Amino acid sequence: MPRPIQATIHPQALRHNLEVARRAAPDARVWAVVKANAYGHGIERAFEGLRGADGIALLDLDEASRVCALGWRGPILLLEGVFDQRDLELCSRLGLWHTVHCEEQINMLAIHKTNEPHRVFLKVNSGMNRLGFQPDQVRSAWTRLNALPQVDEISLMTHFSDADGATGIDAQMAVFKAATDDLPGERTVSNSAATLRHSGSGLVSDWVRPGIAVYGSAPDYPEHTAAHWGLQPTMTLAAKIIAVRALSTGDTVGYGSTFVADRPMRIGVVACGYADGYPRLCPTGTPVLVDGVRTRTVGRVSMDMVTVDLQPVPQAGMGSEVTLWGRSANGSVLSIDEVAACAGTVGYELMCALALRVPVVVAD
Repeated sequence: MPRPIQATIHPQALRHNLEVARRAAPDARVWAVVKANAYGHGIERAFEGLRGADGIALLDLDEASRVCALGWRGPILLLEGVFDQRDLELCSRLGLWHTVHCEEQINMLAIHKTNEPHRVFLKVNSGMNRLGFQPDQVRSAWTRLNALPQVDEISLMTHFSDADGATGIDAQMAVFKAATDDLPGERTVSNSAATLRHSGSGLVSDWVRPGIAVYGSAPDYPEHTAAHWGLQPTMTLAAKIIAVRALSTGDTVGYGSTFVADRPMRIGVVACGYADGYPRLCPTGTPVLVDGVRTRTVGRVSMDMVTVDLQPVPQAGMGSEVTLWGRSANGSVLSIDEVAACAGTVGYELMCALALRVPVVVAD
């Protein structure tokens, strides 16, 4: 028998979450973002759930080639643009759209030989201060691009740093508008948080880029949960109990003896650890579902095992299902955001950190 741990990808939930984003921004087209191997889900496994998107956005040429091999014929956008002059050859061959965020990328385009002019997305640094042209450089960059025979259409984009919190998007949107107001071209500005939180506030975005929301995680957790936004979990990590132990008062559990039983109790040993992608930083009290019933971890997470309190589930024993995040067999849901928060991180990281040794299946 293989080790009893498995991740399940839920294409129907991907379809549902994509539609949640579409309803939030009904006048915009929707990118499905599949960078980081579809946020750890696997591009090939997630693809069926994302076919309803208007375009696919990603980071590198390998991902673009894989999407094309799956039969996708719609727009594909390289969110960080090209990294090397030679990358433009594949952009021409596959018809890829790509971001331009620096003078060096314009220089690459200027010497690129192609019979097919490129659709480019000029990125404005409106305050994130990662990629993009400074506001006072945008018109010069647009003018250079517009003069190139290698360029067909120029769209405009930016990225919000605080769409998920109280600071919001107003200041960055004002910078973006001032820098681009009289320039033609479609706009794409809305990430997951902006799409869900701000689309009804006059925000205009011809394309929205919901990333984490499509994968069932709330972009503004803990202010709002995935359930609040109507999002469904797209990845379940589940394992089984491989041993049960009876503890006496004063017994300790795991490395460092960080958990001390304050009463007689039963604990289950679960076939999942940090080598599977479950965060080692999850402390005692991190929620899990055992046979669909909410309980907690006890002691430190080790490489291959985690231990859970069986008091709320007295019927549980060897072979019982343990849902580390996602949807249990009886339909109960444990949000990946809640688990991530216990580890001091975000749901994105847990999805992307799923280990290669974990078998993955796609739900019907």
